[in-house]
Amino acid sequence: MIQSFYYSLNSMRITPVGLQFRYVGMNNYLDVWLKDMFFLQELLSFSMTTLLRVPVIVVFALIIAMLLNQNVKLKGTFRTIFFLPVIVASGPVINQLVDQGATAIPMVNQDVIISLLSQVFPMFITDVIAGLFSQIIIILWYSGVQILIFLAVLQKIDPSLYEAAKIDGGSSWECFWKITLPTIKPIVLINMVYTLVSLANSGQNPIIDLIYANMFNATRGYGFASAMAWMYAIIIGIMLIIIFLAFRERKTKRAF
Repeated sequence: MIQSFYYSLNSMRITPVGLQFRYVGMNNYLDVWLKDMFFLQELLSFSMTTLLRVPVIVVFALIIAMLLNQNVKLKGTFRTIFFLPVIVASGPVINQLVDQGATAIPMVNQDVIISLLSQVFPMFITDVIAGLFSQIIIILWYSGVQILIFLAVLQKIDPSLYEAAKIDGGSSWECFWKITLPTIKPIVLINMVYTLVSLANSGQNPIIDLIYANMFNATRGYGFASAMAWMYAIIIGIMLIIIFLAFRERKTKRAF
């Protein structure tokens, strides 16, 4: 990290005798911010898409985990089915699925979705939501680890708590909000953080490709790419802070 930050403050050239540095201060950051509009557009698009993807993945994982926590047959088989894509769909495999358009929902007309959403939301939000439909399979496949984590916690909840709640007339919905959700809230935070970091380092992330491309660009090089990477890391850090603030434990004040 220290080395990459040092690179971002310099203009670097690869010479026959090694790397040549020329200190430029914050110029690389200013160039990224003021001149590279394509990077800023990709960064904004990634931020909005991720803010939608993360809760979708976590909520889906929680729903599947709760279903698998019921007394169903072949529970181990279903766990394997949901976790298998995490192992199989990586690298060249998932890239090939994207290239073939196999990550979208079959028989869903995206133009119709865009037309309906544009009547309610601004166009830039509509494009982001429509993009979720075009990559829904990838989104669901990213939930394998989260499902197993949720399932492990749900199995540790004392069943007597639910039995006592039902005796007192509590519905399944009330049991979820007053027993299940408070118990798994710390795990929701863990899964949110894991999902965000996983998406940030995904091979489908265009920002990663853009940083790599600029790293080997003759006119920009390592310094410019390092500045890009640090700005990207700052955005990820801000998202993590938002998640921590949203799910932190709030202490209730005691009345004296």
